[in-house]
Amino acid sequence: MKAIVVTDQAAGTAGMRLVERPEPPAAINDVVVEVHASGFVPTEMEWPSTWTDRAGRDKTPSIPGHELAGVVTALGYGTTGLSVGQRVFGLADWHRDGTLAEYVAVEARNLAPLPGDVDFTVGASLPISGLTAWQGLFDHGRLRAGQSVLVHGAAGAVGSMVTQLAREFGAYVIGTGRAADRQKALGFGAMEFVDLENDALEDVGGVDLVFDVIGGDIQKRSAGLVRAGGTLVSVVGPPEARPADGLAVDFVVEADRAQLSEIVRRVRDGRLRTNIGTIATLDDAVTALNPTERIKGKTIIRVRP
Repeated sequence: MKAIVVTDQAAGTAGMRLVERPEPPAAINDVVVEVHASGFVPTEMEWPSTWTDRAGRDKTPSIPGHELAGVVTALGYGTTGLSVGQRVFGLADWHRDGTLAEYVAVEARNLAPLPGDVDFTVGASLPISGLTAWQGLFDHGRLRAGQSVLVHGAAGAVGSMVTQLAREFGAYVIGTGRAADRQKALGFGAMEFVDLENDALEDVGGVDLVFDVIGGDIQKRSAGLVRAGGTLVSVVGPPEARPADGLAVDFVVEADRAQLSEIVRRVRDGRLRTNIGTIATLDDAVTALNPTERIKGKTIIRVRP
C-alpha cells in the first residue's frame, strides 16, 4: 500500500515521504479499514508516540495521522460490533501506525459507524476536533447552560467545534484569535470576539470556563479570568498558571464511540459544521502538509477519490 512515513523527528513534516509499505494485519479486536480520508494534526511531530512504541522503542519509519474515515475490509479475532463493508470513522491509536495510508489497523472500539449521507472527508475531519471539544467542555469543563466560555482559537479546527457545542448547550461564548479570524469565529456562533493582537484580553472580565489551545502567556493571563468555581481546560499540556479559586485541567483526547455518534448526528442535522480548509490527495499530501501560508481550517487528505 501507499503510505506517508516519517523517520526524522528534527525534520518534522518536512521529513515526510510517500512510500510503499505492507498492508497491516488485523490483530485481536482490530479491524482493517480501507482509508478513504485522513486527518492530521501538525503537533503530531512533537508527540513521543509518533516516534516510539509503548515500551519506548524506536518505531520509525512510522505512519502519522490518527483520524480516519473509510470502509472495514477485515476483522481480527474476537472483533465484534462492526462488519466487513461497513462505513466507519474514528481515531487510531497514538502508538500504532496511523491513517495517512491506504489501509490502517485500528481497535474496533475506537471507531463509530459513519452514516451513508456523510462524506468521508467530513468524517475524517471530526474525530480529534469533535472529541476534543466534547470532552473538554462536558467531561472536564462540566459546562452548564448559562455559563460563559472563553474559547481561544475560535476560528480553528478545535475552537470552532467548541464554539458551536457550547452555544448549543446554552453558554455565552467569547471567541479569540487574530483580527482576520473575527468574522469566521462569529459565524461559528461566538457572541463576542477578542483580537489577541490588538484588544485587551483582560477586558473580557470573569468567565466560568476557559478552553485553551494556545498555552504560554495567553494561558497565564486567561487563568486570572476564571471565576470562583470555574475551570481552565488546556489541550496544550499542564497549565503553568491555575485559577485562584477554580480548577485547571489538561487532557489528551480519547476515542469514544458514543461521543463520535453524538457528534456525527449533529453534523447530519445541521447543528454542527465542520471547518475544513485544504483537501489534497495522498500523492500530494507531503506538499499539503507543509504549507507555505497560514493554515485556515483542517487539512484533509483524500486517500481514495
